[in-house]
Amino acid sequence: MPDELSSSDANLARWHAYVAAPDHKTLWEMLHPDAVFESPVVHTQQRGRDIVFKYLASADKVLGGPGFAYTGEWLGNNSAIIEFENVVRGIKVNGIDMITWNDDGQITHFKVMVRPLKAIQLVHQMMGEMLAEMSG
Repeated sequence: MPDELSSSDANLARWHAYVAAPDHKTLWEMLHPDAVFESPVVHTQQRGRDIVFKYLASADKVLGGPGFAYTGEWLGNNSAIIEFENVVRGIKVNGIDMITWNDDGQITHFKVMVRPLKAIQLVHQMMGEMLAEMSG
């Protein structure tokens, strides 16, 4: 059991390092080819490294930046739940990232939950804009 938790610690440390200094090559390498992303604003799971990469790279621009902070974390076997907050366009955004890694340390599942409703609406609008830019 301690080895499993230490791998979660190592995986989470890699994630925190990425968030502190976003690098798209690092993000790509952290994602399993069959990774799944669950967004607070899209009702279907997004499957595959390409689309998960686009969502996470966009989210880092929408939710990240000055003021972004992780405020709590809970570790499991090859998984973590990390609470975050930031103020975006004057609206306080609070949420959690639920991350699962495989035994090789690649992200296999990433779920984001956001509150309150005003924050979800803002994230929906801004993510749509970011994804359109990345696709266009």
